Amino acid sequence: MTIGDPVLTAARMRAAEQAVIASGVPEYDLMERAGAAAAEIVWRAGGSRDVLVLCGPGNNGGDGFVIARILRAKGVPVRVAALGESRTASSLRARAAWAGPVEPLQDAQPAGQLVDALFGTGLTRGLDPQAATELGRLVDLASHSYAIDLPSGVETDSGALLSPVPRFGVGIALGAWKPAHLLYPAAGRMERLQCAEIGVAAPSDVGRLAPPSLHPPAGDEHKYSRGLVAVVGGEMAGASLLASHAAARSGAGMVRRMAAAMETGGPDAIVTIGAQTAAEVERALDDRRLAAVLAGPGLGRDDRARERLNIVLQSGHPLVLDADALNILSEGGAGPLPAGAILTPHEAEFTRLFGDRSGSKIDRALEAARRSRCIVVYKGADTVIAAPDGRARIASHASSWLSTAGTGDVLAGLVAGRLAVTRDALRAACEAVWLHGEAARRAGAAFIADDLIERLPGAIARRL
Repeated sequence: MTIGDPVLTAARMRAAEQAVIASGVPEYDLMERAGAAAAEIVWRAGGSRDVLVLCGPGNNGGDGFVIARILRAKGVPVRVAALGESRTASSLRARAAWAGPVEPLQDAQPAGQLVDALFGTGLTRGLDPQAATELGRLVDLASHSYAIDLPSGVETDSGALLSPVPRFGVGIALGAWKPAHLLYPAAGRMERLQCAEIGVAAPSDVGRLAPPSLHPPAGDEHKYSRGLVAVVGGEMAGASLLASHAAARSGAGMVRRMAAAMETGGPDAIVTIGAQTAAEVERALDDRRLAAVLAGPGLGRDDRARERLNIVLQSGHPLVLDADALNILSEGGAGPLPAGAILTPHEAEFTRLFGDRSGSKIDRALEAARRSRCIVVYKGADTVIAAPDGRARIASHASSWLSTAGTGDVLAGLVAGRLAVTRDALRAACEAVWLHGEAARRAGAAFIADDLIERLPGAIARRL
């Protein structure tokens, strides 16, 4: 599986920086690297447009002074406004090297470009109301705006907003991604993200979701070797049809839909089996060729649905559980949950199943995966995919048009299909989430769930 760029908490980033400093690199040299890398991004984006750099009292403010000095050397008209005096040795040195005027933040006039270097990683409380208001005003009046490391007012590890935060054009991560670059609501305050290399490396089990590397079927493959998927339907035929269609478009070799009644509709390539009774479901699942079984979309929550789900849980096949299956599990209506299953809850389903736990979305997803011994796909605009062994991937900035009926059914079908192809639960979940997001990007605006399915072949072809 492709490993995404690491995502570091504030503590992990501090430790990584300290390791570099302990190796003999002075702290101020790191500040110079950070400022130079960020200045290059601003220069490439805005050219010679005038710039206002806002500097805080700590090392993030020091980065800002370095940025200002380098841009001025390139001939850019630069002004600096500060929120008080610099307080760290490196930021004092950077301020002295700027050797130019410094305005009080409250007196600063707007500029074509605004660089926010007030506060970055590690902020624990919000800006005072006057500073937050001034920051918002200056960002709104700029045509280009940049947040250095993180927008001021953002909590690094959770993505929470500690005070009002305006929307920036670019978030410039210094050295590594932080959770707040990818987790909402903070992620929604940055239109684009760029990571500036500063020579600080730290491995992490948590990473940003990377585009997958897919492969076409081998020349000697057949429908069963490519992956046989079963979708156990129930009361709502439309949901299981969407999931089945997505599984069929995922690269799997064959899809069987076990319908509660013999409904019609959907592609003819999907084999629909009438399986109304528990015995019929059990017989249909008694097939060693099955590579993945999906239950939940359209399943219902009555006694018959519970009975069908229990048969699925006891089938011994690799499982994907979504929607009604998760709700039944949270009600204690079925179980036990077999280890290794893939669970795909949205926020409300996650809370019902695992409780309203503290910590960031990453923390909650990892704890749920550890407790359940399952892969957890914690859905949302910032989907977190977590494994029991502590690995996690974060997919952010999903299309807001995905907030429509049926898109979760499509994702569940896609997860089941990729599981049938790869036989690797974490890899399948990561591939499916990326392909789902890419299909949404290709679908554009105002799409419905059916439209996503039609875009899946193009999304898959892009990664072959």
